[in-house]
Amino acid sequence: MRLERGRRASLALTLNFVAFAFALSAVTTSYWCEGTRKVAKPFCTGPPVKNKEWYCIRFNSTNLNDSRMVQYIFETGEEKFLMRKFHTGIFLSCEQAVDMNGFDCRDFSEIAPENERGVLWLCIVAETLYLTLLSMGGALMILEQCPCFSVMNKLKLSAFAAMCTALSGLCGMVAHMMFTTIFQLAVATGPEDWRPKTWDYSWSYILAWGSFGTCMGSAVTALNRYTKTIIEFKYKRRNIEKSLMIKQNMMGMDMPEQMWDMYLTAGPADAETPLELPVNGHKPSTGTAYEVEMDNVPEQQGEAYC
Repeated sequence: MRLERGRRASLALTLNFVAFAFALSAVTTSYWCEGTRKVAKPFCTGPPVKNKEWYCIRFNSTNLNDSRMVQYIFETGEEKFLMRKFHTGIFLSCEQAVDMNGFDCRDFSEIAPENERGVLWLCIVAETLYLTLLSMGGALMILEQCPCFSVMNKLKLSAFAAMCTALSGLCGMVAHMMFTTIFQLAVATGPEDWRPKTWDYSWSYILAWGSFGTCMGSAVTALNRYTKTIIEFKYKRRNIEKSLMIKQNMMGMDMPEQMWDMYLTAGPADAETPLELPVNGHKPSTGTAYEVEMDNVPEQQGEAYC
């Protein structure tokens, strides 16, 4: 039983660490959502090159100061546009640079609608509470493993750890839903130079919800361990009270003390075997057939034997 309780504690602690690692990775990265933006190609700058620069538009002449010359642009239709990739997180939104090499990042708070920025800050606060409560639950689970605490103190630590972990999971769920709402509002009413053409959720968003799932699993495991231990204590206490009550009834019927000792020493395997009664004050050897004289036994005592 101790081994099973130890495994449950180790499982709850492992799930807590996994949830914290996932949450920290999700918050510190900017891949909650990613997609593409359709933008017009800028004009090429600098001296002409041998290979055509596909990410910009170049005139058919390099003499841009000569207004008498007619400049032609050969790109038509979709060739005049680029599909730039972008990815967005709670703190940053990054988009491919003009030359399509690297990413240029800016704060996501600049992109979110002005009247909804308060919700974004609430999302950040909720994520902070999520990480804080999750780490507190993990610290309490580590303290619970310390052998210097008594059984009752370990139960209290387990209960507090389960409570902190469950509250952190609720904060994380609210924070993730808030970010989803803010991002969708930014897509609909955000700046024109940012609105994406296509977008979808990315791996950081999956990590965030995976962290929420493992966090709730850790809370349920810790709470299950606590309730199971409490139920075991109540069951043992009820058995002890029942045993004391049976002993008191036996003593009230003036039964021999050896009968009570045999009742206590009988294990669970002996519960279904017939009780061996003492003969003339001595317990017979195992496997010996015997008969009990019932002549001198009081009628009430004989009923108790039956």
